[in-house]
Amino acid sequence: MAKADKSAVMAKLNSAARLSRTALAARLLGHGFYAGQDKVMIVLNREDGLTPGQLAARLGVRPPTVTKTINRLQTQGYVEKRASDVDARQSNVFLTDDGRATIDAIEKAVRKSEKLALKGFEKKELKTLWKFLTRIEANLSDTELPELTEDQDEELTEDA
Repeated sequence: MAKADKSAVMAKLNSAARLSRTALAARLLGHGFYAGQDKVMIVLNREDGLTPGQLAARLGVRPPTVTKTINRLQTQGYVEKRASDVDARQSNVFLTDDGRATIDAIEKAVRKSEKLALKGFEKKELKTLWKFLTRIEANLSDTELPELTEDQDEELTEDA
C-alpha cells in the first residue's frame, strides 16, 4: 500500500474515533456527564470501592486524569471518597445512591452511540473490524495480539 493510502486510512480511523467520542459526549451531556466520566461510573458500578490508582489502571489512563474526574463526579454528587480501612494514605471511591441511579442512563447512551456507529454492519464485518482494530492497538502498544474471546464474539454478534 502506498504511503498516501496508509495516511488516508489513519486519517479515516482518527476521524471515526473523534466522531464516535463526540456523539457519545453529546448524549452524556444530556444527562449531566462529561466525556470520560461514563467510564469511571461504569467501572465503579462493576467494582465499587477502588482506589484512584486502581481506577486509572482499569481505564488505561494516568492517575492525575482519573483524580480530576473523581473530583468532578464528587462535586456532582455521583461518587464519594472514603478513607481506606487498610491504608490511611489511600482513599477508596464509591458510587453514591445518585450515582448508582444514573448508571442506566449512561449505559443507554453508550448503547445508542454504538448502535448508531455500527448501523448496517453484518456480523462477519464486525468480527473483521474488531480484529483490525485490535491489531492496530497491539501494534501501537507493542503488545501481543489477543484472540477474540467467546464473550467478545457473542457481544459482537448479538445485536448485528
